Amino acid sequence: MSSLLENIPAPVGSDQLTLVEQLVQWARRRIDERVFRPGLRMPSIRRLALDKGISRFTVVESYERLVALGYLEARRGSGFYVRERTAAGTPGASSHASRGGREGGALRPPPPSIDVPWLLNNMMHTTASDKGPGLGFLPGRWLDGDLLSNALKALGRLGGQTLLRHGTPQGFLPLRQQLQVRLAELEIGARPEQIVLTSGVTQAIDLISRLYVQPGDAVLVGDPAWFQMFGRFAAQGARLLGVPYTPEGPDLDALESLAETWRPKLLLLNSLLHNPTSTSLSAAQAHRVLQLAERYDFMVVEDDIFGDLLPATVPGTRLASLDQLRRVIYLSSFSKTLAPNLRVGYIACDAALAGTLADQKMLAGMTSPETGERIVYRILTEGHYRRHVEHLRVRLDEVRGVTARALVQAGLTLFNEPQAGLFLWADAHVDSSALTTAGYERGYLLAPGALFSPYQTPSTWMRFNTANCGDPDFLAFLAAYIQQHGA
Repeated sequence: MSSLLENIPAPVGSDQLTLVEQLVQWARRRIDERVFRPGLRMPSIRRLALDKGISRFTVVESYERLVALGYLEARRGSGFYVRERTAAGTPGASSHASRGGREGGALRPPPPSIDVPWLLNNMMHTTASDKGPGLGFLPGRWLDGDLLSNALKALGRLGGQTLLRHGTPQGFLPLRQQLQVRLAELEIGARPEQIVLTSGVTQAIDLISRLYVQPGDAVLVGDPAWFQMFGRFAAQGARLLGVPYTPEGPDLDALESLAETWRPKLLLLNSLLHNPTSTSLSAAQAHRVLQLAERYDFMVVEDDIFGDLLPATVPGTRLASLDQLRRVIYLSSFSKTLAPNLRVGYIACDAALAGTLADQKMLAGMTSPETGERIVYRILTEGHYRRHVEHLRVRLDEVRGVTARALVQAGLTLFNEPQAGLFLWADAHVDSSALTTAGYERGYLLAPGALFSPYQTPSTWMRFNTANCGDPDFLAFLAAYIQQHGA
């Protein structure tokens, strides 16, 4: 039961809450998120009191309140258990007859459904980075909150009327002008009228899919690749085709074969620090991708969301720098380097296409929030962003090798040994969805390989966040599971 005994996160306004109220909030949140699932036995009163350094009375009072609220049930001589709740979220009686078998008197809960919505929802609710080896973003302790708070203070000094105005279809013009300068440094020529600001790369992909994809159209994606885009293209009726990856990047022979057979509308890939393998395109690979796009007449959507984490000393080539936005639609965002909830991204493309995408943006959800765009503009123009990103690169360099060695020691095999980036792609030699379920029971959020394939087939591969794998208890759990369940 020790896996449940994590530090109680301080809730909003916790300075006005008693210890009992804080403990109740902690337990309710974990039950609502189904981290503590129906039938699960809660930590004993003595164990929780010792672990948290609080009195047994505090634990008893908290558990009794949770019973009264319908979250727990007390079983005489056995302890407190998470109570079954109805689909509407209201408490309901435990259904002992329909929940499978028993283990030591406790009901055995069913495993969660490991799918993309499950992972996305749990990513949004997982706050402790050491509990999130599968998270897709940097831990909060690595990011610079002062950058955001100072920009917010400066924005507040502009006066309330500034914050009441509507945004513009293509986004805050000063930020687009600043992005023109930034893109020029990457050898990508883009005027402000060629840039459309979006609520992150997710919205950018949504707009592109609406514009380009009709039911039955073929779309090439990586296999593995960023899982969230699969659902967006599938919703448009696209036929998703996976381009396999090698330790050096996408298999371009396989890409050509797929393009020749299916004549796709789009190819979407990370040119730099691919999610999840952290591979980057060489100049020769980038040239060949563009040659294939020309030969088979498809557009390339270049997702460069992790590009800022690539040091200048590590080779990598952006497709847009070679193509100059003729056949390449370039995407990026600041959510990975500034804050996950700062949803400011952008599209750079041909000017006529940018206008059409801005129209799609207005139809889909009106303008993107200008407040966030102004915050990013302030951060970029104050000159602190470069130093911040360099600091992130250094920290990633410090942990990447340590994490890689720890995973190998735990029994995994690495796909490659990247020189930069946030992720490691590794073979656990067991069903990674089953491993994810076991980790979930211990309070860890993992990212199984099946979610990274457009075909969603069972997989032994997993994505690991190099910044979130330092917990010795997690590594011990990982090694023990692989040893027990491996072939």
